[in-house]
Parts: sequence; structure tokens; C-alpha cells
Amino acid sequence: MNELSKNYSEGMEFILLGFRTSPDVQILLFSLFLLIYMVIVVGNISMLVVTKIDSRLHAPMYFFLRNLSYLGLCYSSVIAPQTLATFLSKDKRISYNGCATQFFFFALFVGTEGFLLAVMAYDRILAICLPFLYAVCMFQQAYVRLVIASYVCGCINSMIQTDFTFSLRFCGENRLDHFFCDVPALITISCVDTMVNEIVLFILSALIIITTTTVILASYACILSTVLKIPSVHGRSKTFPTCSSHITVVSLFYGTVFFMYAQPGAISSPEKNKIIAVFYTLIIPMLNPLIYSLRNREVKNAVKRIFLRKKSFH
Repeated sequence: MNELSKNYSEGMEFILLGFRTSPDVQILLFSLFLLIYMVIVVGNISMLVVTKIDSRLHAPMYFFLRNLSYLGLCYSSVIAPQTLATFLSKDKRISYNGCATQFFFFALFVGTEGFLLAVMAYDRILAICLPFLYAVCMFQQAYVRLVIASYVCGCINSMIQTDFTFSLRFCGENRLDHFFCDVPALITISCVDTMVNEIVLFILSALIIITTTTVILASYACILSTVLKIPSVHGRSKTFPTCSSHITVVSLFYGTVFFMYAQPGAISSPEKNKIIAVFYTLIIPMLNPLIYSLRNREVKNAVKRIFLRKKSFH
């Protein structure tokens, strides 16, 4: 930042309006959000622990799943504590630097998750369609590099989005009609022409969504073709649960992100944006470990082994 930008941002604050309801409803929402966040923390940490300590879950797929849980825990934690505080406090202010930091890390973790879901689809196509090449292609350094590449791509997207968004000028009271610092709400309160920012938001979001969903759809088209050729019903039923879990997570994640960022007019509907934002900042990170644990036989067996091991020690 140059000196002018520093002077401009010093002392600037935003007011997070959040959910404008009666005090009784605010307490109800606080309780609901707190419950959801507690489930997120417990569910994702449990998934991290189970896939780490059980040696049978040290395959690449569970390494990716562990990172997915970590990302869900991170980006929900970027949003939830601030949101919970605004429900109970009359002081709903957030500093300019605090807002920029919140947005940067949120965009980083959400963007990385999008790329990681594509990597997970690539892992499945190798495992199911090219099993003889799987060990050759998906050795430890390879899958670690794929995860690092996901973080790098997410970081590049986050840096571009943060730079463009916080290069805007904000005037007046800076009242954000949202419960966290997000692009649509920030663009709405800017007092300069935001056409370039809206175009950048649309292009970046569309580019990431199109690129990653193309990889995912192509992967699952090949997987479906391969699975349908398996003569054994048992073989097909063994393959489908993992794939169906991943497809469910992908559909939930990309469906909400598309409606939030990659459609014209997304900026003009703050109330709808809040509902969608709740879904992908809190509901999806809560559902992810449940979807993968309930529909994955190996994860359920690992949980049983851990509990049996604990009982044997007592």
C-alpha cells in the first residue's frame, strides 16, 4: 500500500448489520449458529483425528478428505466467531484491516476447497478407471503437490479478489448489509464505479467454477461408464458410496457458490445473499463430515475400531 492508501484505511470501520430482527430472534439465531458451529468443530476435528490415527485410512483419498475437513473448519471459523459476537453485542463494527483480513482468509479457504474437490475427482478417476496406474501416479509426493497446488490457486484468487475489492473507495457510514465482509456487500456500499470489480468477480468465479466442474464432470462420466461395466452387483455397490458422497458435496458447494458469485444480479439481493451465505459458510462445513462418515464404510469401521480400542484399555 502507498501512503495515501494507508491514510485512507487508518481508522476506517465497517458496520456489520447482520440479520436485522428483534432481540428475541437475535438470541434464537445466536443459539442456532452456536450449535451449528459446535457441530462443525466436533465433526471436522473428529474426521481429522480418525483419518490421521487409523493406519488403514492413510490412502490418498483420506489425505484429501482430511484437508477438506481442515478447510471447512478454517473458513467457518473465519466467519462464525465474528457473527456470533454481532448477535449479542450492540457494537457491530469491524475495522478496515479486520474486514480485509477476514475476506482474504475466507476467499483463500473457499477457493482452495473448490480446487481440492476437483483434485478428489481426479483421484477417483485414477482409482476406479486406471487402477493399475494408480500407485504410479498417486504416490505421496504427487498427492501432496496436488493439495499444495490447490492452496496456491486459492491464494492467487484470494489475493486478486482482496486487492480489487479493497482498492475501492468507501464513503458515509459504511454499513454492510451482511453478517461478514463479502464482495457483493462491499461493492454495494462503494461510492465509486464498481463495474470493473463486478466483471472481475464474475470472470474469476466463472473461470474457477467452469474449470473445476469440467474436471469433476469429465471424471465422473468416465467413472460411471467404468462402474456400469462391472458385472458384479457387489462391485458396483462398493464403488458408488464414495463417489455419491463426493458428488453430493460438490453439488452443495458449487450450487451455492454459483448463485452467490457467478450469476448476473447476485449483488442486488442482500437478503437472498445472506441465506445462501449461511448455507455455504456454515451448513456445508457441518454436512461434509457427516456425508463422508455416514456413507463411507471404511470411515465407519475406523470409528468402531477406535472405540473398541479405547474400551479395551479400560
